[in-house]
Amino acid sequence: MTITAQPTTIEEFLQLSETEPASELIHGHIIQKPMPQGEHSQLQIELCETINQITKPQKIAKAFPELRCIFGGFAIVPDIAVFRWERIPRLPSGRIANRFEIHPDWVIEILSPEQKYKQVLSKLLHCAEYGTELGWLVDSEDESILVVDGDRRVQELKNSDRLPVIAGVDLKITVQEVFSWLSF
Repeated sequence: MTITAQPTTIEEFLQLSETEPASELIHGHIIQKPMPQGEHSQLQIELCETINQITKPQKIAKAFPELRCIFGGFAIVPDIAVFRWERIPRLPSGRIANRFEIHPDWVIEILSPEQKYKQVLSKLLHCAEYGTELGWLVDSEDESILVVDGDRRVQELKNSDRLPVIAGVDLKITVQEVFSWLSF
């Protein structure tokens, strides 16, 4: 994980070449995300597919993996960014825009072993401060999910606790069900 020492502006950051894995600008510092590993990738794809199966056909919302979102002086790349259908940035032609310069409605981060818990939680709190309704911080090590609501309240859920979702999304899922995807 690369972290810059000198503060960088959002304008300077957006002029830089993309990195692999993606880099983010958080509190003026460039931080490169860790390369996803097996558990991370499995949870990410299952969550995206599950959310999109429920929300996409009815044009309620759409889950995007690894989508750069620029707002509030940050340029973040959540593991999953969910946008209500009517808020998805579009070109005048109706085609999806490449730049999303708004906050997601729901952000899901999957903690990687190399990431600092506090740093990822800070990102979710920033999202809530700028209008994100819901954030999840998925920790496969202890099989818990921290939930951050729009008022920046944090709650830890485990086992058979039902996970909250954004209004209008008819997804009933427990923490235990999410982590069951790690076993085939």
